[in-house]
Amino acid sequence: MTSVIKSHRPTTSPERDPSTLSNYFNLKLNHTVLTFKVNFEEKILHGHVEFKLSDVKDPCIALDTSYLKIPKVAINGTSTTSFKVDDRLEPLGSKLRIELPQQHDADITLAIDFETTRECTALQFLDKEATDGKSYPYLFSQCQAIHARSLFPCFDTPAIKSTYDFTVESPYTSLMSGRPIEEEDDDANGVYKFEQPIPIPSYLVAIALGDITKKPIGPRSDVYCEPCNVKACQMEFKDDMENFIQIAEKLIFDYEWLKYDALVLPMSFPYGGMENPNVTFVTPTLITGDHGCVDVLAHELAHSWSGNLVTNCSWEHFWLNEGWTVYLERRIQGNLHGEPTRHFSAIIGWNDLENSIKAMGESANRFSTLVQDLKDQCDPDDAFSTVPYEKGFNLLLHIEQVLGGTAIFDAFIPHYFNKFKYKSLDTYQFMDTLYGFFDDKKDLLDTIDWNTWLYKPGMPPIKPQFDTSLVDQCYALADKWYHVITTDGDYNHHFSLKDIELFSSNQSVVFLDTLTSMKLEWSRHVDALKSMATIYTPYSCTANSEVLFRWYYLQVKGHNTDYYTKLGDWLGTVGRMKFVRPGYVLLNTVDHELAVSYFHEFESRYHPICRSLVKKDLGL
Repeated sequence: MTSVIKSHRPTTSPERDPSTLSNYFNLKLNHTVLTFKVNFEEKILHGHVEFKLSDVKDPCIALDTSYLKIPKVAINGTSTTSFKVDDRLEPLGSKLRIELPQQHDADITLAIDFETTRECTALQFLDKEATDGKSYPYLFSQCQAIHARSLFPCFDTPAIKSTYDFTVESPYTSLMSGRPIEEEDDDANGVYKFEQPIPIPSYLVAIALGDITKKPIGPRSDVYCEPCNVKACQMEFKDDMENFIQIAEKLIFDYEWLKYDALVLPMSFPYGGMENPNVTFVTPTLITGDHGCVDVLAHELAHSWSGNLVTNCSWEHFWLNEGWTVYLERRIQGNLHGEPTRHFSAIIGWNDLENSIKAMGESANRFSTLVQDLKDQCDPDDAFSTVPYEKGFNLLLHIEQVLGGTAIFDAFIPHYFNKFKYKSLDTYQFMDTLYGFFDDKKDLLDTIDWNTWLYKPGMPPIKPQFDTSLVDQCYALADKWYHVITTDGDYNHHFSLKDIELFSSNQSVVFLDTLTSMKLEWSRHVDALKSMATIYTPYSCTANSEVLFRWYYLQVKGHNTDYYTKLGDWLGTVGRMKFVRPGYVLLNTVDHELAVSYFHEFESRYHPICRSLVKKDLGL
């Protein structure tokens, strides 16, 4: 390990973030006060931010901005004209330079007035027609990875953290990534206040507002949603949330954020989830009625420790966030449902990793390494994939297995998170801590091929030992279909609803994925698909989007025309790009005019990013 790490270790550790234009490393950020005033007519925010700074070592302060207007700057209460917004440097935005007086106090309060613009990449304004309740407009943010700089001028890097006071002036119920402060008459006057006493990086600053109400889902958890859906959200999450928290606390240590709440956004939210402190943002596709997708909340909860308390110092070391989070998520699953379930999820993840790296093509040589190289200042979003999640998880699982199992590895987990909580770190600090803790097991750790795991592209050098007991059932049923299709074709004789009655949602996902990827020209076996639809009737009416999408995908890929309009109609009910983009791509391959017709019917419901990408997919 020593020679490998020495050859890559930077001169300073934690490694400096190449994805920021700020000089965060030459000052100390003690506290931030951030105020927004919402203008729905112009679809912008007016804002004011105050940074409490000390130990400023440069004659000027540099912050990140992107598409912001900066009308006013003040230093310790005195306005200054000695500031400049540099020309834009794609994709990192524009550096805001603020010159300090030659004589200034050791402690500095830097105050900046700003306005967002229509080009803001962090915000999505929704007209009321695009919401589920269709009562009021809606607004939500998404700041990861480097979009906070388009929301407010900031040190937009995970390397530096701050406590916050937030205020929002809004005509609608508002949430931010902090603890609500209840003050008499504030809500009636459209003023919402929050505090975040735990230091967080800029990418975890979040805002959402609209027709939002809440219901309890645990003793320290609420779910927020539009009123028309809030009861269904409560029923989906209330039996699991506190269990997730308590299991995570036993693995690591007590939950420090006081409340763990979740906001279920309108259908146009294009992502799965975002771990904003105190108010995780999640997709409505998690509301299945059968708790089949609730483990996504276990993942976002795990971020309360890995990512939110202990943070990667830059996006080059993103695996420290996501690899640890997937590992903890699956430990929660294993504790609740047994070790075979943990390994079953890991097998799905391994397959996703293989498919993701294959889909990268030539870019896999760069973006499939665990430790990334972003020093050419490319967009960190370009490097985001399943690699930090699944390759990172598999490294941690491999370490666990090399050391002798969870009974040995588990002692390291609270040690690691205690050592680095409230801080940001790089891979080299992780390695030093691992070897320091297991000083008596260095020989075992040295058997790990660190160079390949951390720095080489492609799949991991070794596949961990998985318990395949749950996945084997899925493969066996798919193999049986293949055999019957290619031999006697007597489907009603060989198959029945009992085949899938005891399958979990994840088992159905694997079964359908396996059928779809089989070396069969499905268009020659439409009779088999129609028989399958008659036998496995629950698949056509499931509320689980993960299962339903794969069911539609299999049927449409096989040219079962009965399902063309079913898929098209369904695409008007979801906004998550995970389903929308491949759904239109598939429909386009079988009936271009139908795909275009459905897209024109539904495009106003989609997030602008989603609309733009689907237009490209359809050649519009």
